[in-house]
Amino acid sequence: MGSGIATSLLISNISVVLKEVNPQFLQRGQKMIAANLEGLVKRGSLTKDKINKAMSLLKGALDYSEFKDVDMVIEAVIENIPLKQSIFSDIEKICPPHCIFATNTSTIDLNVVGEKTNSQDRIIGAHFFSPAHIMPLLEIVRTEKTSPQAILDLITLGKIIKKVPVVVGNCTGFAVNRAFFPYGQGSKLLVSLGIDVFRIDRVISSFGMPMGPFQLQDVAGYGVGLAAKHIFAAAFGERNFSCDLMDLMVQDGRQGKSNGKGYYIYEKGRKPKPDPSVQHVIEEYRNRAKTMPGGKPVILTDLDILEMIFFPVVNEACRVMDENVVIQASDLDIASVLGMGFPKYR
Repeated sequence: MGSGIATSLLISNISVVLKEVNPQFLQRGQKMIAANLEGLVKRGSLTKDKINKAMSLLKGALDYSEFKDVDMVIEAVIENIPLKQSIFSDIEKICPPHCIFATNTSTIDLNVVGEKTNSQDRIIGAHFFSPAHIMPLLEIVRTEKTSPQAILDLITLGKIIKKVPVVVGNCTGFAVNRAFFPYGQGSKLLVSLGIDVFRIDRVISSFGMPMGPFQLQDVAGYGVGLAAKHIFAAAFGERNFSCDLMDLMVQDGRQGKSNGKGYYIYEKGRKPKPDPSVQHVIEEYRNRAKTMPGGKPVILTDLDILEMIFFPVVNEACRVMDENVVIQASDLDIASVLGMGFPKYR
């Protein structure tokens, strides 16, 4: 995600310091940014002569010494609370007083992220959606302590990098991921009841989503998915569907698109195709879940599948509205369309 965020900034002529923990990771990050730029050229959204200009604005770093004069830090590490807290505690000692501390966390309460700092007014969420250099939404998350100036500055940055900024309140998952956390859970419940994974994806794609929930899991990655699973379970346990399908996928060596093997097979230059060998993982999951009535798959129509996946999303969206996480319903509509790819004609 960090490489995508950096790409968005660089193509908008904003200087970037990319900090990594070792030279190997730093080199990989720089290569990913270069690949992102080449990809934008192929898509026709960037001219080739601008690649060198963009890369000239990028500086690599292995410590925070280059952060002494930055205006904003955007943290984009894995969903690990102690790690994020440590980063903000460290940069607080180095960055100038006006520097905004933004986190790209997709699920974690910002009050927890900024708990170890004395600069709660500078903590703000800058939640980009993957891939960050292509997806148009920037979910800006404010806490009760975030300064109005930090919010205005991030809105301005969002417009400069050609994103659509939507300001939301602070809670686990914020607006979009909070509303849609039942989306993945509903799909896994259906699998436990005997419904075919690839049928679910086909039904959801036919409804108008860019891809089904299982291909989306492959693309998003299982590290992020497992972290989010535990965070949402802790926050919303009373309506959480607990299952170990993701754990079983990882145990079977399936990391999704990142290693070419998930519910689908990913080969360079080819469209993803269903992987029949995943069936033994699914059967193990069903055997553990023991939710099929009489051990037989339930019979559901395509409409049943849609309703079992999207009705809980509607309910959670109502809670998001009721808790004033968004100011108005249209904010959640826009965020769902631009962040999740929900079909606007629906």
